[in-house]
Order: sequence, then structure tokens, then C-alpha cells
Amino acid sequence: MADCVFCKIVRGEIPCAKVYEDEKVLAFDDIHPMAPVHVVLIPKHHIATLLHVDVQSGGLMEALIKAAQEVARKKGVAEKGFRVVINCNAQGGQVVFHLHMHLLGGRQLEDQLG
Repeated sequence: MADCVFCKIVRGEIPCAKVYEDEKVLAFDDIHPMAPVHVVLIPKHHIATLLHVDVQSGGLMEALIKAAQEVARKKGVAEKGFRVVINCNAQGGQVVFHLHMHLLGGRQLEDQLG
């Protein structure tokens, strides 16, 4: 998508603080962190929302999870713990309509579900 901010990051048109990259996933520090560690993980191929992931996505979710595991280790939060969040659509809190996962850690995270 030509006007998608995350697609522009993948193409190198917008700089990012890269944390991890492989053939399917790019991960970078969030520019508005909500925790001491806040990394955004995105598929390199544009997929609008979690609802658009299907069997044709070629192991994308597995690639995102593998990337999240590696990022947690690199950022030093794997042992103490971290949170992974995928927001879906507007009422779910999704602002950029390119599938992405937030990895948060580095402090005690409060339960936000209650």
C-alpha cells in the first residue's frame, strides 16, 4: 500500500530503530513507548488486520511469534516477562491498518482487562 506508514518503513522511506528483521518480519522500537521496552513487529507484506490473516499467509503468525521471542531475548525481557498485543480494527485500538504486534516489557505491567 503506497500510503501505509508501515509499508513505507519496510521500504526504507521512513527510518526506524530496527530491532529485528528476517524475510517476513520487521521489528522496531515504538516512537511513543508505553513501557521501557516497546517494540512493534510487522509483516513485510501488507495485511490490513488480524481478520485478513488466512492459510494463504504462509506461516506469517508463526514468523511473528518467532520474531517476538527473539526480540524479547534481545531486549532482556524474556526471563522476567513481557506482553504481546495485537489490536484489531478501530474499537480494538488499531490505529495503523497494517497488521502489527506490540511487545511490551521492562516493568510490571498492570492487568488492563478487568
